[in-house]
Amino acid sequence: MGTENALYTILVEKIKQDALVLPTLPEIALKVRQAADDPDINLNQMSDIISHDPALSLGMLKVANSAILGRSVKVETVNQAVTRIGLRQIKSIATAMALEQVFISKNEIVSMYLKKSWNKTVDVASVAISLMTFYMKDHKHTSLTLDTLTLAALVHNIGVLPILTEAENHPDVFANPTFLQQAIAKLAADIGGEVTKAWGFSDDFVNLVTDWSDLTVLPPETHYLDFIRAGAIYHGIFKNVSTREVLLKSYVNKGILPEMNFMDSEEFQQMFTDVKAMFS
Repeated sequence: MGTENALYTILVEKIKQDALVLPTLPEIALKVRQAADDPDINLNQMSDIISHDPALSLGMLKVANSAILGRSVKVETVNQAVTRIGLRQIKSIATAMALEQVFISKNEIVSMYLKKSWNKTVDVASVAISLMTFYMKDHKHTSLTLDTLTLAALVHNIGVLPILTEAENHPDVFANPTFLQQAIAKLAADIGGEVTKAWGFSDDFVNLVTDWSDLTVLPPETHYLDFIRAGAIYHGIFKNVSTREVLLKSYVNKGILPEMNFMDSEEFQQMFTDVKAMFS
């Protein structure tokens, strides 16, 4: 228990002193984000940047051909993919697709935990994206966008990375997954806020990362938080049954869910499977 308490104390102290080592955004994501902010950038130039990264190129093709864009004609080149996705959305989508590169460690145990964390993040994101895809069919004038949700859902739990990296210096902690989960539950939101700030994300993204697990924050209007929390409900992250029911009822009232059990339907399951395939 001494080692566990020591880790917790170290994390809290480093947060206070702004001394926690934060993960960096993958280089390709930085290049795409900088290019997207250039008013003179064109589709060909953006395609050329993305083409230099095979993993991102494949990710862009998967998104362009996915169920969320609802196109039947398959695209086969990065240029076609970028054209279909559009320059306005490419900044968020490319960042989201590159994030898997952050969840990597040379330490075998840390790597295992990071992989589990990434898989859980993808599970939650796939539910969120699926629900918004259905929502947008009936709410065509919503100000919410799929590209923003995709990135938001994939960074919502980014705060686990610095915790696991710090825990690497305390091997005994990994022998007690319960404690590690408690440390993540208590600190990941605040640390995630620091990560997204360091990456230059907007205040909206920072607030989303810090607030998604704080159920005292309940947006009155339909919000990205709602879709991410629905994903957390679906995957059993929110354990309290009455809390889950209250949230699901509010999502029905907001039009996010047609009915309380919609996520059990065959229609939803098919969309979820299709969306998740983008990340595999």
